[in-house]
Amino acid sequence: MKTLIKMSFMVMITIIAFTSCKKDTRALDLTVAPVTTLNAPTDNASINLQPTTGPSIVFNWNASTTQDLVLYEVAFDKAGGDFSNPVYKVLSDGSGVQAQATITQKQLNAIASMAGIAASTTGSLKWTVIVSKATNAKLSTTSHTLQLTRPAGFAVLPDSLYLTGSATEHGTNASKAIAFKKTGDGVFELYTSLQAGTYSMIDKTTGTPTTYSIQNNINVVLNGSTTVTGNKAVYRISIDLTNAAATLTQIVSVGFWSAPDGKIWFTLPYIGNSQWELDNWPLVIPQESYGADSRYKYQFTIMNSAGVQSTEWYGSINSDNPDPSSTTPASYWYMYLVDNSQFNFCFKILPADNNKNVNVNVNFSPGLPNYNNTISLH
Repeated sequence: MKTLIKMSFMVMITIIAFTSCKKDTRALDLTVAPVTTLNAPTDNASINLQPTTGPSIVFNWNASTTQDLVLYEVAFDKAGGDFSNPVYKVLSDGSGVQAQATITQKQLNAIASMAGIAASTTGSLKWTVIVSKATNAKLSTTSHTLQLTRPAGFAVLPDSLYLTGSATEHGTNASKAIAFKKTGDGVFELYTSLQAGTYSMIDKTTGTPTTYSIQNNINVVLNGSTTVTGNKAVYRISIDLTNAAATLTQIVSVGFWSAPDGKIWFTLPYIGNSQWELDNWPLVIPQESYGADSRYKYQFTIMNSAGVQSTEWYGSINSDNPDPSSTTPASYWYMYLVDNSQFNFCFKILPADNNKNVNVNVNFSPGLPNYNNTISLH
């Protein structure tokens, strides 16, 4: 009897629990009202894009009248497009919940490129707003046109750049291409030799890279290659993809310049891989009336594409330096562009190396944290 009562009680508890959990259910309302008014930028607004310095552009519109939470996307399309396959979409501010989107001019430059507007030209781009709730999305009932003027240069800037080709030190095998040193956003430089042949630049050494080439020694274009004729020479190749510019500067010589003597003691031969080196040099530190004076820096003789020669000086970041020792940090030897003063911004030689044969090396390899120089015992 007790067992029957217990079982009856458990059935009643189960029925109560089941009925208490039962709730009214309604179909989810996916109705969404489209955006009907776009505010800014105004229709046919003109923007002269400045990707690196221009302020961000705020796109805003009147919010959808939908009562529930919705998400907004700004969609861009070509001038004749209908937004069925927009060239680009971006969520509005606040992860898509605000009725505005803040878009950088760098982004707009890239979007303009996707829409087929070439660098250094003006073209039209359409924009509108897509509002959505769950799986239901509605295109705005209106759109605006933008007149965008793109600067010279590339809209999408690579993080890396490499040199490859028969004219280069590492040949045509892309996996062995020579890396440039990145000095800024879209800005690269490389010290290397070029010989008769062809070369191009790539943004990666595997897969399908984007290829660039230099035209007329001043412009960077997509695809193609550059032809080198004449004798092998060493160059500083400076690339600025933000304005599609290239500068080739020939490094005619690198001289070791002694401050107390006020003259170049010797020039360093280029040995490849962005380095100059003189081996087995008998070092004798000058003895002046005030004592031994080992101050030195480097004089680079350079030549531009027009054949005009000039000089650059490389030395220490410090205007004055103590003698180095075995515990001197590597940063002591970092090379910086300096002035032509006789005694300022000079390095000093380790006193223990006096009257010994040494190797002098100037290393402008792109993988270094800073270009440097070393004097080591032979």
